[in-house]
Amino acid sequence: MTQALTKKVTFDEFIAWYPEKSENRYELHNGVIVEMPKPRGKHSEIAGFITLEIGIHCRLKELPYFIPKELILKPFRDESGYEPDVIVLDKQKVEKEPLWATSSVISMGSSVRLIVEIASTNWRDDYALKAADYEEMAIAEYWIIDYLGLGGRRFIGSEKLPTLSVYQLVDGEYEVSQFRGSETVISGVFPELNLTAEQIFGASL
Repeated sequence: MTQALTKKVTFDEFIAWYPEKSENRYELHNGVIVEMPKPRGKHSEIAGFITLEIGIHCRLKELPYFIPKELILKPFRDESGYEPDVIVLDKQKVEKEPLWATSSVISMGSSVRLIVEIASTNWRDDYALKAADYEEMAIAEYWIIDYLGLGGRRFIGSEKLPTLSVYQLVDGEYEVSQFRGSETVISGVFPELNLTAEQIFGASL
């Protein structure tokens, strides 16, 4: 990950600066614009697999959700803005978002049903920075797909195995459950999704 600009900016300045047809992705971390590595290889496969499986599930179950191609998520802090690998939104709640129609910005946690981040070299952001912001926004569920077992020992244990962490909001705080190998991932938002951790890591049914 490389910094796109070193000057600290506000969220509004970030949105105004963001190139409309950029081939790169950018996020705002504590006032600093950073260039995010484009998903490649297995990272991209897993993101596509999750998008497809959840999309089909939502259609079959007639759930009023959708998965946008691009957006910026604005936490409560004015100096940050994120582009999740996968985000599932509630169609009815999104209609109340003040910046959705003009800027594809989501600022209310109630609009979000699920966020998925696929861990890479910037895994500290996923496990610490983003988890704290998503919890503060009261986002119902957050997955970290750590298919390479990169996370620190305090997050995934000392064996450093591929791990899928599911953070579910309970009484305003996240409780985490972790899944590995052939274990079926348990989701509060999608209780009938029926995928194992290894299916998701391999992006294959």
